[in-house]
Amino acid sequence: MLKYDLAVVGGGPAGMAAALKAKECGVKKIIILERAETLGGILEQCIHTGFGLHYFGEELSGPEYAGRFIEQVRNTDIDVKTDTMVLDISDKNLITAVNKQDGLLHIDATAVVLAMGCRERPRGALSIAGTRASGIMTAGTAQKYVNIDGYMPGKKIVILGSGDIGLIMARRMTLEGAEVKMVCELMPYSGGLTRNIVQCLNDFNIPLKLSTTVIETHGKERLEGVTIAKVDEHGQVIDGTQEYVACDTLMLSVGLIPENELTKGIGVSLDPVTKGAVVTEMRETDHPGVFACGNVLQVHDLVDYVTMEAQMAGQGAASYIQDREVFENAEYISTSHGNGVRYIVPQKMNIRSKEDIKLYFRVGAVYKNAKVVLEADGTIISSKKKVKLAPGEMENVTVPADVIAKLTKDSTICVRVEESQ
Repeated sequence: MLKYDLAVVGGGPAGMAAALKAKECGVKKIIILERAETLGGILEQCIHTGFGLHYFGEELSGPEYAGRFIEQVRNTDIDVKTDTMVLDISDKNLITAVNKQDGLLHIDATAVVLAMGCRERPRGALSIAGTRASGIMTAGTAQKYVNIDGYMPGKKIVILGSGDIGLIMARRMTLEGAEVKMVCELMPYSGGLTRNIVQCLNDFNIPLKLSTTVIETHGKERLEGVTIAKVDEHGQVIDGTQEYVACDTLMLSVGLIPENELTKGIGVSLDPVTKGAVVTEMRETDHPGVFACGNVLQVHDLVDYVTMEAQMAGQGAASYIQDREVFENAEYISTSHGNGVRYIVPQKMNIRSKEDIKLYFRVGAVYKNAKVVLEADGTIISSKKKVKLAPGEMENVTVPADVIAKLTKDSTICVRVEESQ
C-alpha cells in the first residue's frame, strides 16, 4: 500500500497543472498516474500553434505548451507513473492501478483529482448507413496518423462536424497535399472557434456546409464516396437534397465525451449536459476529497482555460488535505441557467466563500448583440453586452464576493441571455 496526500489521475495539461498548484500550496506527497507512455496528454499530437495566448501571453504549439509543464513537474519531487492504468477508485479514495513495472498498485490518497480528459464520439454513435469500409475515422485518429506516425490517411477528404479538431485537420490535410472537399455540419452554426473557421477553412477556400450531414457511406473494402444531404431545423433529412461526393476518407469531428467511467464508479453525480461531474467552485465533486478538472469535467475550447480550472482543483485539493474544516462548514446553493444558457460550471457554490466566484457557461445558439445577465435573488448584478455569443466558445461571468456575502441558503444565482429587440 502506497500512501499519498494527493493522487492525480491523468498526466495531461489538467493533471499536471493541478499537481503543481497543490505542490505550490504546500502539499507534500503527490503522485500523477498517466496511462500513456509520456506526460502531456493529447497536446503531444497537436503540433499546430495557438496554445498559451492567455496563460503564457505567447503563441505555442501543443508539445511546447505541454513541455513547459512537464519541465516544471520534473523540477519537483512529484512522483509520476506513466504507462499506468487506473482500474478503480473506492469509496475511501483507495486507488487500484496496474502497470508493467509494479504490477498491481494500491494507493491510499487523502484527496484525488480526476483529470482523465475526454474521447471522441465514434462512428458507432451516429446513424450513418453503409459498410465498415476502411477510411472512416475520427479526426483525432487522423491527427495522430499524420503528426505522430507519419502516415497520410487519405487523399480526398470529407469532414463531418465542425468542431475545432475537425477544422484544424481540414487545414492540416490541405498542407500535407490532400484535397479537403468540404466540412459538413449538422447544426446551422459551427461548433468551433471563429479563429479556426477563418484560419483553417476560409484561408484555404474549404467550403463549410451548415445544416448538412452524411447519410450514407459507399465502398466495401475502402471508402469510395459519401452521400450528403441538407437537414431541417429538427435534424431530419430534406428529400431531394441528397448529393454524392467522391472521397477516400471520412473524418468525424462530431463531439467529445468526458472519460468518466472512474467517476461513475465512485458514485459521483454527473451533469446531464456536460456529462462531467457536478462540482463546487473549488471543483470538488459530491464525493468528499474527490475533485475534477479539465475536459473530464467540461469540454473546453482552449487549453489555457483547462490549466486555470485545474489550478482551482489543485488549490481545492490542497485546502481539503490541510484544512478539512473549510469544507465541513461550507453552505452550498445551486447555480441555475436561464434563457439561452445550456449549462453552468460550477453547479454549486459556497455562500460562505470570501472570494469572487467565476461561473463558466455555454450558450445554446448563436446570438448577436445580446446581453449576458447575472441575477442574484431576482436582482440584476451585472449585464454585459456581447457582440456575438456562440455555442463553440465558452463564456464566463463573475459573482463578486460582496454579493456572495449577502446570499442565504434560500438564494438563487442565475445566468441568462437577453436578446436584443
